[in-house]
Order: sequence, then structure tokens, then C-alpha cells
Amino acid sequence: MSNSPQTRIPATYMRGGTSKGVFFNAKDLPPPGPQRDAILLRVLGSPDPYGKQIDGLGNASSSTSKAVILSKSTRPGHDVDYLFGQVSIDQPFVDWSGNCGNLSAAVGPCAIHLGLIDAARIPLNGSVTVRIWQANTAKTIVAHVPISNGQVQETGDFELDGVTFPAAEVPLEFIEPADEGGAMFPTGNVVDQLEVPGVGTFQATLINAGIPTIFLNAKDVGCTGTELQGDINGHKAALARFETIRAHGAVRMGLIRDVAEAAQRQHTPKIAFVASPAGYTASSGKRIEAGDIDLLARALSMGKLHHAMMGTAAVAIGTAAAIPGTLVNLAAGGGTRNAVRFGHPSGTLRVGAEAQQINGQWTVTKALMSRSARILME
Repeated sequence: MSNSPQTRIPATYMRGGTSKGVFFNAKDLPPPGPQRDAILLRVLGSPDPYGKQIDGLGNASSSTSKAVILSKSTRPGHDVDYLFGQVSIDQPFVDWSGNCGNLSAAVGPCAIHLGLIDAARIPLNGSVTVRIWQANTAKTIVAHVPISNGQVQETGDFELDGVTFPAAEVPLEFIEPADEGGAMFPTGNVVDQLEVPGVGTFQATLINAGIPTIFLNAKDVGCTGTELQGDINGHKAALARFETIRAHGAVRMGLIRDVAEAAQRQHTPKIAFVASPAGYTASSGKRIEAGDIDLLARALSMGKLHHAMMGTAAVAIGTAAAIPGTLVNLAAGGGTRNAVRFGHPSGTLRVGAEAQQINGQWTVTKALMSRSARILME
């Protein structure tokens, strides 16, 4: 057996929103294919039968087993191309089927750090607008990156529930976040009856916005909407039930042809459940009162309840909340609204969306939310 030396690859380890990932310049990696995927798996420490990713940079959760590849964009009107890979923890595959909304907040700062943005555009103080082409979803994201003394400002007083320390705010605009390849509601309905053999029939809002998402009523799946990770992630039967519902929802949305395909498509669609406002204690010990929020929302990512809320799922929540009659809209009290504050396991988050109905079809021009980001190591 030969003992070859390790290969050194330039990389930047960043937090974006409530996620962490390893960021690469595309020129430092092989082209798309098995070799590139193998590198990303090894960097994160996957596949790990122990589920811990001890021998890599992953932290054994869907929020931290992520890779980002950036390159200077040749697409008109865009500055940087952003490709996201959700790296499986215990299986040998990288899921390229969707975006990470949280890490989207780190793309602009990292692009500046890597020299992918023209230095002449960086002010001494203020902010720079970075137009991002999200290559997984073929969508535009606009990030407004704060600049101080000619450098990306990372420190600040913006607080984000799910992140321990305050930082600088990075406002994000997700432009036309609905799926261009089909309707925002792939079934044509804002609420469907989703039949899941052996499990039951559920009211569901199936939406393509931000990320394909299946919304359920919390009470229909035996939940209250105030659950924390420990209330669900320790129960294998409950997780298996959610995964079965997710698989059948993916078929109904036209994302896969057979439920068996869902095992190799863990990143999308997401499955979430919502409920009307109620008080609860967040994972940090912070008390959230019913009057602080418009609705409760919980979402699963890669088979586990998320510790906060995925950024793309937050876009889906904001979009669905803006459209009368969806389960999200009804949980928030119904009517017309262009922003909601929802409660998640770590606290609260506000997200806005601009929706309108054209020729009987709902469209969303943009969804808005703020995150923060910083370099952890390079």
C-alpha cells in the first residue's frame, strides 16, 4: 500500500446565517463530476458510518455539512456564480438539487474576499451590491454587503436567533424565487390532499419558492408547532414518518418519479409544519410569546428537525404567507400580508415577499430577509 501525501486546496470556512460551509474558488477544483464530489465528501468527512464527521470539516448536521463553489460570472448583470452542494453525512453523495439560503449571505462577502469582485467597486465605507447567479436553481440573489475601511464588515450589532454572537447585517433579495420551469404551485392548488399509503391523508401546501417545500398543519402530524430538536430527532418512528410523507410529496410535486428516488434527493423538497401563534421557550432559553410572532414553523432538513430555519425554507414561508389560502397564510391568520415573523426552534425570524396574481397564476417578484456572515478560518 502506497502512502501518498495529502493534497492542499485553498478554501475558506464560513458561517452564513445559521449554517456553516467550506467555500472554494472553482478554479481550485476539478470540473463537475465524480472526482470533484469525492474531494468535497473527503473535505467534510463523509461518508461517516458513525455520523460524526470527525475526520473532516463537517459538524454532523445538515446545517454544517455544506460546500460552496464560486466563480466570476460571465452572465450579463451578475458578479459571481454560486453553486451549492449539500454533502450527505453518512452516504457517499453530494446533493446538487437546491440552494442554501443561509450560506447565500456569505457568498457576497466571500466573493469580495476571493477577489471575484472588481476592487474599484468596493467603497471605503458603506455597502456594495453583489448580484449572485444561483447556479443550482438558475435564480438571482442580490446581497448588500457592508464595507468598513475598504474591507467587508463582519462585526456589528445585528442579532440572528440561532447564532450566538451579533454581527453585521447582510440584507438579501431573492429575485423571482418561484420555479421558472413550472408553476409556483405544481398541482395548481394552494392546498392539496396528499395521500400517503400506510400513513394517512394530509392537507398540504406544495410550493416551489426559494426551495421546493411541503407544508403541513402541525396538528395533522401530531405536533404543536412549538417543538425543539430533541422532541423529534430522538424518535426514529416520527422521522421515518416525515420522510415517507416527504417522498410522496416529492412525487406529487413532480420532482421524482418514484418514492425510492427520494433517498438520493435528501436536500429537496423540504418538509415543514405550521401552526397558529403560541408561546414557547426556544432552545437558547429565550421565551417567545404568542404576541411576538405571526405563526409557528418547524422544518426538517436531511431527515432531522432543523435547529432554526433554513434560509430557502424561510423564503418559502414568506412567499406562502403572502398568498391567501395556503396553510402558511391561514396559520398566520389569513388575509393579505407582505411580511411575517415566525417562531422557529431557536427564536424568531422576519421574512417578506411581494406576491401578485397575474392571469390566475400567483407570482412573487422578490423575497427579502437579512442574515449575517463571517469568515471562521482559511
